Amino acid sequence: MLPVEHDDPINAKILAISEDKIEGFVREPFEEIARRSGVDVDVVMARIAAMLRAGTIRRVRQTLLATNLADSALVAWKVPPDKIDNAFDWMFQRDPFSGHVVLRSTDAVTAGSDYKLWTTLKVPRGFSLQQHCELLAKKVGAEDFRIMPAKGIFTLGVGHVRRKTIEPGSKANEPAKMIPVQVVDLSEQEWKVLLALKREFGLDEIQVAPWAARANEAGVSLEEFYRVAEELNARKITGRFSTFLEHVKPSAGGVRVTRFNALFHWAVPPDREIEAGGEVGRHHILTHCYWREAGPEFKNVNIMAVAHGTDKQLLLQHKAAIDRHLQAKGIPVSYTNVFWGGRSEIKPSEISPVVYREWLREMNSQSA
Repeated sequence: MLPVEHDDPINAKILAISEDKIEGFVREPFEEIARRSGVDVDVVMARIAAMLRAGTIRRVRQTLLATNLADSALVAWKVPPDKIDNAFDWMFQRDPFSGHVVLRSTDAVTAGSDYKLWTTLKVPRGFSLQQHCELLAKKVGAEDFRIMPAKGIFTLGVGHVRRKTIEPGSKANEPAKMIPVQVVDLSEQEWKVLLALKREFGLDEIQVAPWAARANEAGVSLEEFYRVAEELNARKITGRFSTFLEHVKPSAGGVRVTRFNALFHWAVPPDREIEAGGEVGRHHILTHCYWREAGPEFKNVNIMAVAHGTDKQLLLQHKAAIDRHLQAKGIPVSYTNVFWGGRSEIKPSEISPVVYREWLREMNSQSA
């Protein structure tokens, strides 16, 4: 049997590349992982398949910059304590448009600490984030919610294996560049290719030339599939090809990739979000960094970032290093906080308008 834990030396070499280093669309993703990791392609495919079968890797897929394909937001929910577990289950199991579903807490009672349920939400163009949240609030008994669309993206990656050895304060030589959020329009053929492109890989698809069957699924030739996918790539619609580790729950062998999930908050002056986001986002420990407006419920936080680790105090040291860097750059912070992740489930958010219409009909028929 092949080793299936993330800390096996060969698996670690593969994962250091396959988690978040394959940017955009690649015609031969497993060969590219092999080339960059120095591991033979047959070994790469066998190890990835073994880790996927064992649950160490929870999914293999081409990611999309879905903020460019659908209206999206981070949503914080205020739900009565006796309803919060059912609300969590409902959003994970019944709402295909909610991706990350996380229960979060703070170390002390602070602004927004009664918003304990957090989700990421994507609603296809032509539909309303506000109306979707109002529908969900009725379904789960939420008392209030705060919708926080991303106004800019500074960091977006994973790389949990690679980040295990990063020292507090480690950062890029230059500030992170902000990616603006701009929703794009797609043709019918582009949607067909995109929906085939983004579907999770099954075990039998971890092979050389993995896109041939997807081209057939989209009803186009392989060359046409490549052409459309590469055009989507040029338009910054595709994200990365990634093997996503199960980073919340322990593996079958009891090994954890991470234990703590920290959502860092900063409130900076309203004319310095891009500067502050660039300075925060350059820190290597972060998997995500966004400009989001959290409003008065959260003391007007406008920069948010996520870091993962197995040691809570070490994550706080990373946070302290970022705080010192902001101070050294002369960026005032009127308020800062950390929301810790607890129970969580993660699934890709659906973005198809067709699927949304069908889901909405189902929800409305249940309410009738």
